[in-house]
Amino acid sequence: MRAPADGYTLLVAGLNDAINATLYDKLNFIFLRDIAPVASIVTFPLVMVVPPPFPPKTVPEFIAYAKSNTVKINMASAGSGTPNHMAGELFKMMTGVNMVHVPYRGAGPALIGMLGRQVDVMFATTAATVEYIKAGKLRALAVTTATRSAALPEVVPVADFVPGYEASFWAGIGAPRGTPAAIIDTLNREINAALVDVKVTSRFDEFGGLVLPGSPAEFGTFIAKDTDKWGKVVKFAGLKPE
Repeated sequence: MRAPADGYTLLVAGLNDAINATLYDKLNFIFLRDIAPVASIVTFPLVMVVPPPFPPKTVPEFIAYAKSNTVKINMASAGSGTPNHMAGELFKMMTGVNMVHVPYRGAGPALIGMLGRQVDVMFATTAATVEYIKAGKLRALAVTTATRSAALPEVVPVADFVPGYEASFWAGIGAPRGTPAAIIDTLNREINAALVDVKVTSRFDEFGGLVLPGSPAEFGTFIAKDTDKWGKVVKFAGLKPE
């Protein structure tokens, strides 16, 4: 934020920044004001996974099971306010189910807890879980993007059963506020050129990533909408930073 606005110091911005804008009351910067959007890069799905012995095998079965009032469902995350936690809170908000949040100190320990059947569900990244799903060590109920993921083409979206649900992990490039438009436009043009390079797209495809070419203005609109969306979820859940 305080770096020279010359195009040489850039920020890899992402979903965490959109969440933190509301989660933290006293940041020494305002994300939407102090970071100039340069270019969106990619969006990744999360995947709703459960241990193989867990009774529900579909999202509707999961919702019915959670609403039965005879069970307590524990939801793992990498920590309070992390993307996988927020994806679960959005699911709770839109379905009315109750899940007890179990924050771990990072995604790795949370995944170990899932594999050890210490918790019941997690909204995890495809990159971290796809091999466990294919090996039968975790069961995928749904992906969190609006459409199916190339990494798990047989897995349906949550939105098929919960209309409007969408939770994507995204990344893009930002620059300090005040960076000249000519510099931002040059960076945007070169980043968009890289996003059609097969070496880049094939690497993203491995994990179900969808490249997001676009203008700085389009990325700014995307960031603003996502920040507003997750701000509502933070407030719904009554979250505070740890």
